[in-house]
Amino acid sequence: MPQMGVSVAEGTVVEWKKQVGDWVEADEVIAAISTDKIDTDVEAPAAGRLQEILVDVGETVDVGTVLALIATDAKPGEAHSSEGESSASEGTSDADVALEAPGEAGELQGDTAAEHAGSAQAGAARRPAGAKRYSPVVMRMAAEHDIDLSQVEGTGRGGRVRKQDVLAYLDTQPTASAGTGNGGGRAEAPMHIESPYKPDEPAAPKKRAPRFAQPEEPAPAPAGGTRAPLSRMRQSIGRAMVESLQTAATCTTVVEADLARVDAARRKLGVTYLPVIARATIETLREFPALNATLEGETLTTYDAVHLGIAVSLGQGGLIVPVIRDAQELSVEGLAARIKELAQRAREGALTPDEVRGGSFTITNPGGYGSIIATPVINQPQVAILDTEAVVKRPVVVTDELGNDLIAIRPMTYLCMSWDHRALDGALAAQFLRALADRLEAWPV
Repeated sequence: MPQMGVSVAEGTVVEWKKQVGDWVEADEVIAAISTDKIDTDVEAPAAGRLQEILVDVGETVDVGTVLALIATDAKPGEAHSSEGESSASEGTSDADVALEAPGEAGELQGDTAAEHAGSAQAGAARRPAGAKRYSPVVMRMAAEHDIDLSQVEGTGRGGRVRKQDVLAYLDTQPTASAGTGNGGGRAEAPMHIESPYKPDEPAAPKKRAPRFAQPEEPAPAPAGGTRAPLSRMRQSIGRAMVESLQTAATCTTVVEADLARVDAARRKLGVTYLPVIARATIETLREFPALNATLEGETLTTYDAVHLGIAVSLGQGGLIVPVIRDAQELSVEGLAARIKELAQRAREGALTPDEVRGGSFTITNPGGYGSIIATPVINQPQVAILDTEAVVKRPVVVTDELGNDLIAIRPMTYLCMSWDHRALDGALAAQFLRALADRLEAWPV
C-alpha cells in the first residue's frame, strides 16, 4: 500500500485490474485504491507475471502492506504455475522467494534463509506426488501449522491454493497448532524488512465502509435523533485540525478591502472574485516571501515559487486542499480554469496524490456561503492561511480626487489570515494583508 501524504495511514483496494497469472509491464496500472483523501491507481514496480494477490477488493490495510506478488523471472507468453503441473522444487527460483515472501520472512539471509528453506521442504513433503506447485508462502504456512495441502480447497486459477485459502482452512481448525511455541493459533508474520512502516501491533485487514456512508442502522440517541460515527474523512480532518492547533502558535489578523475595481475587472473577464484575489495574493507573497513558507520543527523553508492550495468543500464529505503548483506562472484566467478543474476533480474523487501535497500557502473561501469573518486553522506545515469572506455592499467613507470625504456604497470584504507566531510577527502579518488590500483596491480594470 503506497504512502500518499503524511496524514494517510491506510487504504482500501477497490479494484484489481489484473488477475493472478496475467502478465504486467513496469508502471502498468494493476489496481485501484481509495483513502480518506483521494482515490488513485497502483502501478506495477517491475515487469513480470502477477503471481499472487494478497489483499482482496474491499479490504483496508496499513500503508506499507504488500498488496500482491510479481514473479520477475517469468517471461511473456510462457505457461505459468496455474496452467501446468509441476513439483514444488521445479521452477522455483530466487526471484519467486524474494517476491512471494517479503511480508512473511523479511531478508533471506543467514538463519532466516535456512529456516525458510526448511519450511519449504517440509511443506513439499506433505504434498502428494504430482500435485500442483505451491508458492513458498503457502508451503511455509503448511509447515508451521502441520497442514496437508491436499485437504485445502484452492480458489486460485486452476484450483491453485493461495495464502487466503490456507488462512480460511485454519479458521475452520480451532485446534491447529502454529508450531512456533505460541500455544496454538496462527502467528502474524512480520512486515517486509525493507518497509519503513512498522506498526506497533499487527492488525488483520478490515472491510471498509463507503467513504462518506453512514451506518445502515444508526443507534438512537437518548433524547431522540440518531448516533453515528464520524466518516473517515471527518476523522482525518479532525486529527489534522487538532494537530495544527496543538503545533502552531496561531494568531489571526483581519483587514477590510474595497473590491469595486476587482468587481469591474472580474465582470469583464467573466470570472468570480476568487481567481482575482488569488492572483493578487500570489503577487503579494512574492513581495513578502516569509509567508510563502513551511515550518517543520525548527526548520523554516521559504519558497521562490508559489504552490497555492485552494480549499475545496466536498459538502457533507468534508474538505480537501488541492495544490496549484507554480501558480505564479498563471494569469487570472488561468487560475480560474485551474481552480474550477481541481474543484471538479476533487468532488469526483479523481485527484492524484501529488495534487494534494506540497503547498506553500493556502486560501480558503467560505465567503461564497455568506460568512463575513472567520479564524481559519493553518494547513500544516505552512505558516499562514488566507480566508476570503463574502463581498457585501455597504456604506463606507471614501475620499474623492479633491480630498473630500464622501459616503458611498461599495462592495466590501474582510481578508482574514491566520498565521504562526513561531515563524512570523503581527507587524509582518498586518503589512502583508494591508499590501494585499491595497493591491486589490488598485486593481487594473
